[in-house]
Amino acid sequence: MSFLSSGLPNVVDAEKVDASFRKGRIQMTLPGPKARVLATTNTQIQGSPNEEPSSEAAVEGSLLRQEESPERKPSASDETSVVHPFCSRSEVSVLCSTLATLTPENDIMTADSDVTSANASIRASIVWTIVLGFAADPLMRWSWPDPRQYLRSMPQFVNACGGRAFEHGTAYVTGKSRAAALWLPPDVQQDEDALDAIMALSLRPEITEDMAHLRQGMAEHHPPEPHWYLPLIAVDPNWVGQGLGTLLMKYALQRCDEQGIAAYLESSNPENIPFYQRHGFKAIGEIQHGSSPPLTPMLRTAC
Repeated sequence: MSFLSSGLPNVVDAEKVDASFRKGRIQMTLPGPKARVLATTNTQIQGSPNEEPSSEAAVEGSLLRQEESPERKPSASDETSVVHPFCSRSEVSVLCSTLATLTPENDIMTADSDVTSANASIRASIVWTIVLGFAADPLMRWSWPDPRQYLRSMPQFVNACGGRAFEHGTAYVTGKSRAAALWLPPDVQQDEDALDAIMALSLRPEITEDMAHLRQGMAEHHPPEPHWYLPLIAVDPNWVGQGLGTLLMKYALQRCDEQGIAAYLESSNPENIPFYQRHGFKAIGEIQHGSSPPLTPMLRTAC
């Protein structure tokens, strides 16, 4: 059930600007080291308090400039927008001040983008990164639509599906553990007994039969020959768009190619299929039953 979450990069400390976001409509564009803030508000900014404000009154905030590093030029992929209704001029100033404190850590990963094997000491952190990454996944939220049940069951599910990767040194992380991929080596299986228990205790009765058919379909699509299996890959939604998923995938697939062994996964989100296709995976069917979202089994032969 491999997945790469989609979302906005973490460009602003949420705690520092939470007060600004509660009341204001802020659109923020960050082209690399330069930041431009545009606030749109329905509150009165100039003139008499009795005057009717324009429905789209705009206040242009400060233009923050820093010297561009000669090592890196801003690109279109660096831009993101954050929008929220109703903002005062003073709150724009608060946001501008916050933007001025941005550090290189908020920009595209460089020095912290090496891929490493996660050890037991950071296992819990990695599990929660994956839980965050799957928070909007169609299949996971069909399984546990109630957010409380999702947060109770998903960490157990991650450990049952991919926990044995930690034991074999094939739980790969990058970007200060903001992205992770749990790969199971050939002949290493998921903990099926644990998965049975999780499903029995947490699933809604009306979907238990559908889930049983999905799991049977997954078993039938696994290649009969030895292969590397990717049950889980995810990026913290705050750090999507930084290339961390690509780093993880290239690192693991290089090992597959060196060993001459195929790689297999099931994509639980149709939007991520093009990502896997770019890395050489091909869809080999579709798994779906009843009310369930589709799962797409995908296979990549060694290069």
